[in-house]
Order: sequence, then C-alpha cells, then structure tokens
Amino acid sequence: MTYDIIIIGAGPAGISAALYAKRANKNVLVLYYGEAQLEKAHTVDNYYGTGSISGAELYKNGIEQARALGVEVKNEEVLHLSIQADFNYEVKTSAADYQCGALILATGNKKVRPNIAGVADFEGKGISYCAICDGFFYRGKTVAVLGSGDYALSEAGDLENIVQKLYILTDGAPAPETDKYEIITKKIAEISGDGRLGGVLFEDGTSLELNGLFVALGVAGGADFAKKLGVALDGDSVKVNPDMSTNAPGVFACGNVTGGLLQVCKAVYEGAEAGLAAVNYLKNKN
Repeated sequence: MTYDIIIIGAGPAGISAALYAKRANKNVLVLYYGEAQLEKAHTVDNYYGTGSISGAELYKNGIEQARALGVEVKNEEVLHLSIQADFNYEVKTSAADYQCGALILATGNKKVRPNIAGVADFEGKGISYCAICDGFFYRGKTVAVLGSGDYALSEAGDLENIVQKLYILTDGAPAPETDKYEIITKKIAEISGDGRLGGVLFEDGTSLELNGLFVALGVAGGADFAKKLGVALDGDSVKVNPDMSTNAPGVFACGNVTGGLLQVCKAVYEGAEAGLAAVNYLKNKN
C-alpha cells in the first residue's frame, strides 16, 4: 500500500503532523505501537485550552480527531525502514509493508539501555544498537542480539547472512517463537572484555564468547529508525533543521525524538512544522 506521507508515532507530534498534512489533501498513514509517553502522564494541566486532563485521555482524543478527519491510524509495530529509488521509503510492520514519498519520525526516543553491568563500557566497542548500520563490521564473526520481541528478530534478520554465528539472548525473558536462531534465555550477569567486548557472563556461572552484541530491547525508537536511514543524530536525538527536515531527503522528525523541551506544546508545534514541510517537499519533488 502506498501513501503520500507515513508518520511513525501517534502522540501530539505525530497527530499534529497528520492533521496538517491531511488538510493539505495528502494521503496519510499514522503507525503506532505500545504505550506512549503521554499516556503515562496522570494529569496534564499546563496545555492551552484543556484545563486539567489525563495524558491518556488527551492521547486518545488526538487519535480520534485524526481519524475523524480521514487519517488512517493503525496500531502496528514498525520493524524495518528502507529507502527505495527516487527517495521513496518502505516501512515494514508486523502486519504489512507500506511505501511513501515522505516519512515523519514522531516516536519519542525509546532507546532502551539494558541494566547489565559493563554495557556502558563497551558501547561502540562491540555493543551496537543498529544491525543494519554496523553488521558489516562483524562479517564472519560471532554475535548475539539482546532482546526477545519482533524487533529483536528483525535485527537478527539483518545479521544472519553477514555473521558466522548468531545467538539471541533474552536475559531471562521468554524465548521468541522462532526456530531460525539459537536462543539462550539465561539471565546475564555482566558484559566482559579487554578494551573491546569479549563476551557475556551468565548468572549461572557459564559464559559465551562474542565479537559483537546488538541491543534490540522492547520496540524501536526514533534514534533506531534514524540510524537505519542514515539520518544524523545529536547523541540520542535526531538532528533537524528549523522546518523539522533531516539530512535525509524526505525524512522529517518532530517531538521528543528531537530532544529539547519534552512538553506537549513543543511537540504540537514541531508536528505542525513537519507536516507542512513534508507537504511542501512532495510538491517540489513532483
């Protein structure tokens, strides 16, 4: 299925972008999955015109408003993004494959750093958060993916034809439903190595030698998607221009994924900018 604009994230930034893009008569799809940061807010009482409202209600109202305008909003986990010819983009979810001319990242920043001793010491020295970015450096070597969901399986898929040996480590979580990979469900005690990652030590005293470890806990966030598309980052935040465009043609970002003030008002403003900029991009592209 092909859309003019696909927006990943259904919070204030993503829905705001969708409203402005749809009002410009664009065919818009919003994809979201899991609990949004706004939903966790017990009360929002500092946003214009709402009085006191729960974050969950404000979030629900936004999605209903977009749907009432004709925006397609689907609850599907995004697993993979890729660029096609003529700077069109493919978005693969747990349910379907979609194509679009412009892409807006409005996921918030969901990067999950595991609470395991040694992780911080080996980030960039054997520990990576992006298989498609760094898999090439581990060709012919032994690596593992840390995670237990569909996102972890997607990362494993990007590595399976590159590396010599591939494990999935769930760190105590239930094993994913697959027979493609060797899965180890034991709890991890620590990450070890001498200057670079050497392996993992499990709580039962056993160990596993590794050249690389790819972290894919939970669901992918904005920084994860940005890396897959070659979008520039500033730390864990996506770097954007004043119109919310990134260094990748046709890719825009807004809301918490860009860092700065983590407030609804900022997300709504950036979403409007991103939606309008995506519309303008498509107009000039065509």
